[in-house]
Amino acid sequence: MGNFLLRGDYGTGPDDFLGMSLGLMIAFLGGHVIAWVYMACHSGLSYSRSFVNALIVLCLIVAVVMMVMANNLLIAFGLMAVFAIVRFRNVLRDTLDTTYILASITVGMASGTRKFTTAIVGALVFSVLMLYLHWTQFGARHRYDLILNLHWGRPVGDLPALMGLLERHSRKTSVASQRSNVGYEGMDLSYRLLMRDTSRLDELLGELKALPGVSRVTSLRAEDESEV
Repeated sequence: MGNFLLRGDYGTGPDDFLGMSLGLMIAFLGGHVIAWVYMACHSGLSYSRSFVNALIVLCLIVAVVMMVMANNLLIAFGLMAVFAIVRFRNVLRDTLDTTYILASITVGMASGTRKFTTAIVGALVFSVLMLYLHWTQFGARHRYDLILNLHWGRPVGDLPALMGLLERHSRKTSVASQRSNVGYEGMDLSYRLLMRDTSRLDELLGELKALPGVSRVTSLRAEDESEV
């Protein structure tokens, strides 16, 4: 098995029944691995069972296409003419779906051209990479958990008492807005908080309402920043 993985790329060697069967089996298994990773990592609202099945079938079809071409330029041009007749129109809602299609095509191409080691290693590396990106939430921008609005009715010099309370419950506190008008007692404050423990939100709100000078306390949980 170790020797097969190290020297499993036979390139454009002549096809026989055993070689074609092995290539199709590796394409089938590689397509399954890619489909399983897609099922495990998908988190959007546009999940489609047919897309998952297409990842497996596409890998096999590409492998067969590469076997049919078999370094024959005339057959390659003939296949291009055939595919030009049929138009595939499918709008992908998630940009990452294109990556899975590309991975399925690549594994199919490697399997169909008898580059078995490339197909196996490529499918495994792609799977590990996608699982890593999913589990680590790489690229997510979570800067705060809570938007806190309140009215402060005491002098500005007493604000450290409020900040001390907020800092006990949050790792990071930033002022989103501060509004005060002439003739208007106190000021309206808005903070963005990155909580130390999100389960203690009720405790924070209770302490704020009990703090002299604080009134009209409202809060809004913040989700991860929207992606465009």
